[in-house]
Amino acid sequence: MAYDETLAARVQDLLGDSDDLTSRKMFGGIAYMINGNMACGVIDERVMLRLGNEGAAAALQKKESYLSPMDFTGKTMNSMVYLDDDGHESDAILATWVNEAATFARSLPKKPKKPKKVKK
Repeated sequence: MAYDETLAARVQDLLGDSDDLTSRKMFGGIAYMINGNMACGVIDERVMLRLGNEGAAAALQKKESYLSPMDFTGKTMNSMVYLDDDGHESDAILATWVNEAATFARSLPKKPKKPKKVKK
């Protein structure tokens, strides 16, 4: 499964360049981590946003056509939503939701870095 690299670059630009930001291949796409906690990412041509259970529920209650429940595995992930094409086409909408996801990730406790495995 490939992901939209242009969209991923837009998301990364919005997140900025900071020491607490990393990225990693995940879910067949790319995920952006802040202090080791996933904030958002890109799968195919959609942006996944981690907003927490309350934040995701509140976002979906807005009934915006560009937000949908994230159901990557066939089961809804209560803390996450998708931002679909008609939402991320707008720079302002994309920036708003990426900022929401980054704010949520920064509210979580920092995860300790995992030690690198040594190959024998």
